[in-house]
Amino acid sequence: MTTTTDFAKYLSRFLSEYLPHERNVSHNTIASYRDSFVQIIDFMKNEKNISLESLSLKHLDRENVIAFLRWLVDEKHCSAATRNYRLAAIHSFCKYLQYEVIDKMEQWQKILTIKAMRTEVKAFKYLSTEGIKLLLEQPDRSTWKGRRHLAILSLMYDTGARVQEVANLTVDSVRISSEPYTIRLFGKGRKARIVPLVKEQTEILRSYMEENHLNDSCKASEPLFSNSKHQKMTREGISYILSTYASMARKISPELIPDRFSCHSLRHSRAMHLLQAGVNLVYIRDILGHVSIQTTDIYARADSKAKRETLERAYKDLTPDGDIDRVWERNKDLRDWLKGLK
Repeated sequence: MTTTTDFAKYLSRFLSEYLPHERNVSHNTIASYRDSFVQIIDFMKNEKNISLESLSLKHLDRENVIAFLRWLVDEKHCSAATRNYRLAAIHSFCKYLQYEVIDKMEQWQKILTIKAMRTEVKAFKYLSTEGIKLLLEQPDRSTWKGRRHLAILSLMYDTGARVQEVANLTVDSVRISSEPYTIRLFGKGRKARIVPLVKEQTEILRSYMEENHLNDSCKASEPLFSNSKHQKMTREGISYILSTYASMARKISPELIPDRFSCHSLRHSRAMHLLQAGVNLVYIRDILGHVSIQTTDIYARADSKAKRETLERAYKDLTPDGDIDRVWERNKDLRDWLKGLK
């Protein structure tokens, strides 16, 4: 930054030193926090008439933060979730400032008392096992590109990986020379986890790696999946691949493929199928890389099939027999039946 205010000094240290080196935060999180503070700077300039050259830490108080959050929702028409993301960035910055600018401790603590806005929990989309099978049948396995796409999609489903985790995979992340077959994924916060691979997935991945000569030790640090320019694939590139084959599958069977289906929906699908197969939530949490079991619990709450089957197993027949002889239906003469009724 070219400005010399205390706000510029501490914000630059926060983004360039504290987050990546002390907190080991991912590049995506840093980019998200950066965007949040760009919006704060714009708000201060346009709504409070405070230029970047004059913006200091004293302007980052509870009243201005609340006004900024209200501006996001009312003027910029941001969702509650986006508003909460911006607040999370501000909270993280204030937690950092508690140790760096101690004389303003009360100011930072007042900001930390600002609560996140309640958001609507939307039902997530996932495919049935028949839908996944149809999706994976779409790549043309007679072509190099089709085989590469099948390897990407099948691995993404089998591991329940986030799209960025797949894009970041390197050759040395794969362990398929002997059982147990595993792959190492780096999730949020650069946290590594080992995910087991099933035999069928291993065969697809092994064929792909052999065809592309990725078994050489000199290629250990190269991307596992690269584009036509031999560069690491991007999130957008992988999302486009999924979207293309989802559209093809939807034309064949619209009821199996929802109109909007993303890479994260593929992750949801894997989690639901593991749950329906009886896999413990703790294991699903570890496979998906969730920090808390409460995050994974959304799949148990959403699994209506499991709920129905549990109710059916617990059901006891307490209702009257529906086949009891109903005498009024046998008696054709309603008048005679009524006379005989005691």
